[in-house]
Amino acid sequence: MEGVEKLERVLGEFNRLHGAEARARIVEMKGDEVIIEFEGSFCATCGLYDYFDDIRWEARDFGLEIEPVEVLEAEEDDFEHGRYVVKYRIGGKPVLDIVGKD
Repeated sequence: MEGVEKLERVLGEFNRLHGAEARARIVEMKGDEVIIEFEGSFCATCGLYDYFDDIRWEARDFGLEIEPVEVLEAEEDDFEHGRYVVKYRIGGKPVLDIVGKD
């Protein structure tokens, strides 16, 4: 299963579990970064960033490492509805190459 397909399945599972409160969709995917838009009413008792982090935990179930990096946009209205655009990095922790080391 390719990375894009895995990520679409991850978001499908996220939307199945959280769809009453928040829905996620891929806005852009380039290199090792993906931009995901979240929109919904979001549970007032849950931490907002927990939704962004839940994608990471869902991804692990599909063998995909993904890490939230930055909230690029945040919009909220008067009726507890919001839209957030979050940048994620795909892949494990960067590996440091040491040149000249045996």
